Amino acid sequence: MGHAGVTTAATVDVVVPTYGGWEHTERCLRHLAAQTLAHRTIVSDNGSPDGTPERVRAAFPDVDVLEGRGNPGFAHACNRGVAAGAGEIVVLLNNDVDVRPDFLERVAAPLADPAVGSVAATLLQADEERIDSVGLAADATLAGWSRLHGRPAAEAGGASPRLAGPSGGAGAYRRRAWEQVGGLDEGVRFYSEDLELALRLRAAGWRAAVAPDAVGVHAGSATMGRRSAAQREAAGFARAYFLGRYRVLRSRTGPRALATELVVAGADAALHRDLAALRGRVRGLRAARAVPPRPRPPEDAIEPAIGFVASLRMRRDAVAG
Repeated sequence: MGHAGVTTAATVDVVVPTYGGWEHTERCLRHLAAQTLAHRTIVSDNGSPDGTPERVRAAFPDVDVLEGRGNPGFAHACNRGVAAGAGEIVVLLNNDVDVRPDFLERVAAPLADPAVGSVAATLLQADEERIDSVGLAADATLAGWSRLHGRPAAEAGGASPRLAGPSGGAGAYRRRAWEQVGGLDEGVRFYSEDLELALRLRAAGWRAAVAPDAVGVHAGSATMGRRSAAQREAAGFARAYFLGRYRVLRSRTGPRALATELVVAGADAALHRDLAALRGRVRGLRAARAVPPRPRPPEDAIEPAIGFVASLRMRRDAVAG
C-alpha cells in the first residue's frame, strides 16, 4: 500500500457503542482501565434508556461520552465514535466483551506491518473454554460466519477458514484504512456491517491479520435467545441490502445465493408463522438499488470450502444457538 506501519508509540482510540446494558458497560470499562497500553476510550451511546451516559461520566471520568438520540444503529454509533477520535489505531469493542489486560497491546501489534488494515481478536464464550469467534469468514455469496466458533480456545490460531476480517465486537483498524473506505455502511441499522467493512477493506487492497493472543470474553454470547420479528426483519434487510450492493444476484454465484435466501426465508416463515424475514429481504433489495455497487473482494478473502449445504447448516446452527 505504500503506507508506513504504526509504531509502538501509536495512539489508540477504543470505541464502545452502547444502548442500555449498564452492567456490561461498567465491567467492560473496568477491564479497559486495566490495559497495559495507553489509549483513549470513547463511549458512543445510542440513547440508552438506563442513564448510561450519566453513569459513565460519574464512574469513569476519563472516558469520553458521546450522546445520541433514539437508536440509529451500530454502524452510526461506531462511525460517530471513530470520527470523534484521532488515534492512529481504532479498536471497536462491544460493551459485553471483557478484555484481558494485554488485549490492546496484542491486537495493535500486527498493524506494525504497513500492509495490514485490520486485525481480528479472539473472542471466547462466557465459559472461556470455547471460541465465540476469531474474526469473520465469508462464503462465495458473501454471507458471513464467525470463524472457529465452538472450537477449543487453544485453536484460536487456526488458519482455516480463511479470514475475511475482524468482528466489530472486538477488532482493530488502521485509521487511514478506515477513513479511506468510509467506515461502516449506515445503510443498515444492525447485522453484517462488520463483515461488509471487512470485505470493502480487502477490496481496497488492505490485508487482514489475526491476533490470537488478544483475548476478550464475550459475556453476552450465550444470552441471545429467540429473536423477535423486528430482529429477523432487520437481519433479512441487511443480508439483502449487501447482496444488492455487491450485485451478488447478478454474479456467477447468483443462483446459489437466491436459492439459499429462498430456503432461509421460507424456513423462517414456517418456523415463526410470519413473513418478517421475507419482508426484510424485499426492503433490503429495494434500498440497495438506490446506492452505488461495491467492488467484489479478492478471492483470498473468501472461504471456498463453505458450500451450499454447509452454509445452510451453519445458518441453522446460528439460529439454534
